[in-house]
Amino acid sequence: MPAEPHLTLDDVRAAAARLAGVAHRTPVVTSRTLNARVGAEVFIKCENFQRVGAFKFRGAYNAVAQLPADQLAKGVAAFSSGNHAQAVALAARELGTTAVILMPEDAPRSKMEATLGYGAEVVTYDRYTEERGALGEGLAKDRGLVLIPPYDHLDVIAGQGTAALELLEETGELDALVVPVGGGGLIAGSAVAAKSLHPAVRVIGVEPEAGDDTKRSLESGERVTIPVPRTIADGQMLPSPGEITFALNQRLVDAIALVSDEEIVDAMRFAFERLRIVLEPSGATPLAALLSGRVENLPPRVGVIASGGNIDTRRFAELTAG
Repeated sequence: MPAEPHLTLDDVRAAAARLAGVAHRTPVVTSRTLNARVGAEVFIKCENFQRVGAFKFRGAYNAVAQLPADQLAKGVAAFSSGNHAQAVALAARELGTTAVILMPEDAPRSKMEATLGYGAEVVTYDRYTEERGALGEGLAKDRGLVLIPPYDHLDVIAGQGTAALELLEETGELDALVVPVGGGGLIAGSAVAAKSLHPAVRVIGVEPEAGDDTKRSLESGERVTIPVPRTIADGQMLPSPGEITFALNQRLVDAIALVSDEEIVDAMRFAFERLRIVLEPSGATPLAALLSGRVENLPPRVGVIASGGNIDTRRFAELTAG
């Protein structure tokens, strides 16, 4: 892998053209109450309203849509805790092929059922004792499928960057962009788009305290592996950042903020009660960072990517009650 993966604003714009009329152009919401609480003007890109309920459809569709016809006909494979699983399943269905998805046994039931509902076959594994990358590669090889990884793939990253591109087209120049970090694909694509358009923008990632692999990696200058974190933010339960995403983020990301599970729940509650939107834990981490004051020296105009809203009513009630 090259030290500097080549991804440009043109790649993100090409992805946007492929997604036009297929992905939703999700709304941007504001709140005077939120602005007063955090002392800044905040613009929230609501990817919870994206197809499959999360930003992941952008990258999955952009990657699958570029497969040669012979590869597309063989079908695709993916590994995911839920949102990428649904995204690849739907992208495969939209493009007339099949999908086999490797998901952890403890993935949220709603996400697994949705993946099956889009027509995919689901194979499960134990995320705490088995390594999903190796399992996914083996599954794809054994079945002759094309593997679409959840973040470490330039076409996936370019697709994810379209969320930030749309946000900036609507808001104009921002002083900071706050983005959740799992494997790093969303923030990498967003940073490419944002800093290409507005080089002075601060790009700030947010991780749960228990899953600070990207923060540790950026501080050490190399990819760090931690035990699989235990956090309510299931989309961010990763032991290490991707190789491609880390190389991009090492150059483009300015800071990483950490939030507790309690702060995430407070943000979910605030989003529901004040913004009237439902966010899953991972999707609420950037809002949590703002509400809890975890972003230092918050500038006047701030963009937030609320990455998803895939949480069932029972789990949402369990977390936010009280």
